[in-house]
Amino acid sequence: MKLGIQIVLWLASIFFAYKIYDSINGPIKFNQVKNERYAKVIDRLKDIRKAQIAHKDVKGVFANNFDSLVKFVDEGIFTLIEKKDSSYLEYDRTYRIDMLREVIVIDTLGTVSVKDSLFSGTERYKKMAYIPIDGVQDSMFRIKSEVINKNGYNVPVFEVKVSKNIVLFDQNKDLVKQENETVSVDGVNGPEIVLGSLSNVSTNGNWPTIFDAKQD
Repeated sequence: MKLGIQIVLWLASIFFAYKIYDSINGPIKFNQVKNERYAKVIDRLKDIRKAQIAHKDVKGVFANNFDSLVKFVDEGIFTLIEKKDSSYLEYDRTYRIDMLREVIVIDTLGTVSVKDSLFSGTERYKKMAYIPIDGVQDSMFRIKSEVINKNGYNVPVFEVKVSKNIVLFDQNKDLVKQENETVSVDGVNGPEIVLGSLSNVSTNGNWPTIFDAKQD
């Protein structure tokens, strides 16, 4: 009887010790996994941003789907130009004198492919649409572009986003719920990781600057 009680007490002690350990170590592991996955997702969003900005520079609007964006990177061409300030004298009939006119002279220097300019030596842009997390590789970012009116001007905007629930699909549900409610200057706020905006003119993401420390 005494031996049985001792065994039960030992098992109970081990169980509660594990629970205490898990309550402390669980959030630490969660944050490690979260930050590693967020970094991968944000790196891919940066590729999307580069491609979208180039798309707008060449075509005047942002791409509304990934097929169009990837095709643009494959086939798009940048025209290289050089702008110079210049001036010349022109006779003014009103004042009857030669007056100095200032102009900007634009010279075309040549062309370069978007692919070589933005993604030289790599074809990672072909995977831009897909979330780079093991277990959800077939899941895609949501992308949308529009032209909105801002202060009387029509302005192209775009937005790309993914739910944190997808990125953290296999993590502790309570910790994921807490993460979805994050409001912090050093956190990714809200339930989604978002690039751009459909209501404001922005190509920024909702992540803190710590994720921008790694330069392309």
